[in-house]
Amino acid sequence: MSKAIGGYFELELPVAVYPLPQHAIRFQSARAAFHALLNVGQPPRVWMPKYICDAMLAPLHALGIEIIFYDLDQRLGVVESVTLAPQDWLLYVNYFGLCGEQEGQLLKRFNPSQLIMDHSQAFFASPQNCLATIYSPRKFFGLPDGGLLHTDLNVSEPEQLDSESVGRCTHLLQRLDTTAEDGYADFQRAEESLNDTLPRRMSSLSKRLLASIDDETIKHRRNTNFNFLHQRLQRLNGFDVDFTKIDGPLCYPFFIQGHGLRERLIAERIFIAAYWPEVMARVKVNSIEYLMVNNCLPLPCDQRYSTSDLIRMVHLVEGGFSEASVMHDVNGIN
Repeated sequence: MSKAIGGYFELELPVAVYPLPQHAIRFQSARAAFHALLNVGQPPRVWMPKYICDAMLAPLHALGIEIIFYDLDQRLGVVESVTLAPQDWLLYVNYFGLCGEQEGQLLKRFNPSQLIMDHSQAFFASPQNCLATIYSPRKFFGLPDGGLLHTDLNVSEPEQLDSESVGRCTHLLQRLDTTAEDGYADFQRAEESLNDTLPRRMSSLSKRLLASIDDETIKHRRNTNFNFLHQRLQRLNGFDVDFTKIDGPLCYPFFIQGHGLRERLIAERIFIAAYWPEVMARVKVNSIEYLMVNNCLPLPCDQRYSTSDLIRMVHLVEGGFSEASVMHDVNGIN
């Protein structure tokens, strides 16, 4: 079909000065990319962390592949008791974009050709030299959908093009035009529409939106915001992870004991995600995963926010609890 000339205008989008890398296989979602990888590799079983969203388990269920759950250690690495059979795969999540060191340890410990690195929370971390690395750019940018896959396996982009991206844009436009609250129901509907993991090729709209993102500027802003929050809140944070090695992190994970701070922040229109309530069905009380679900607040530090926004959030956090309530005992992540 020849290019249309004239008529009404489309939404104008700049081409990024530093565009994102183009060498990736593009899908409608990260879970669809995982589905495609599994379909080609056909592993008999896959080791999955207990601390993961159910959405990433759906492709395994759909393809009838056995799941073996593993525990995390106190530094969010894979516990020492895990051993892989020759045909096993293991998926590891780079949590919050802060677990590059743990990934390096896994690559030394296991055969890299058996490892999948889930970078859904670590968009700016480079693909690892392993079986595959999966990305979910919509967790970092204002996109309706999209997933990226880096792998040496013979995985091809699907012939069928995702045709639902336009319908998933309502919440993006509403938040820009009105309020976050007005678009929340549409956001939930957009998320639900991605439950089908049957792989489809990334839509032309999402591909063009992705090409307009200046990743270097965004990464710098995220790093700056993260460091500001850490400087102000580290004395209160019970999360003992190396926060010096950051590269465009997802959020600032703030670990506290007790409840109520999340609700106080939400009441002040600071919306804190919950990663992931469904995990509670497969973990023990006071396990690392249990504590992460109940006590880790992923404070926003992304490119949308100025220093004044962060100061407002810091003041609310500091006023929400006493230092005596911070976890620094054996039940903390330290």
